[in-house]
Amino acid sequence: MKKIIATTAAPAAIGPYSQGIDGGSVVITSGQLPIDPATGAFAEGGVAGQTRQSLENVKAVLAGAGLTMENIVKTTVFLKDMNDFAAMNEVYATFFPSEPPARSAVEVARLPKDALVEIEAIAVR
Repeated sequence: MKKIIATTAAPAAIGPYSQGIDGGSVVITSGQLPIDPATGAFAEGGVAGQTRQSLENVKAVLAGAGLTMENIVKTTVFLKDMNDFAAMNEVYATFFPSEPPARSAVEVARLPKDALVEIEAIAVR
């Protein structure tokens, strides 16, 4: 049975979707934009700052399901420009200091609200 995850610690959905779904043994987050939930604005600091905020938002959605970043088994990183990969990767690594999850990283033509990065995750209990 699925349960909708809704938390004020992450940005509210900007369309007809949930921040995340708790499927019992699996939790899936929607793509998290680098929006600071306190201000509603994008995080400053270019792709590094936006990566940090996107991952903080993933972390908050997972916390809404009682999980942590250590429960993540797969992430997908969507980048506006693959030339930003190294800067994204440097910040990303700080969130997964050991046993990082599987990951895909792809360049996309455009992200919602013209973000530089968006990150989604799959976690398990």
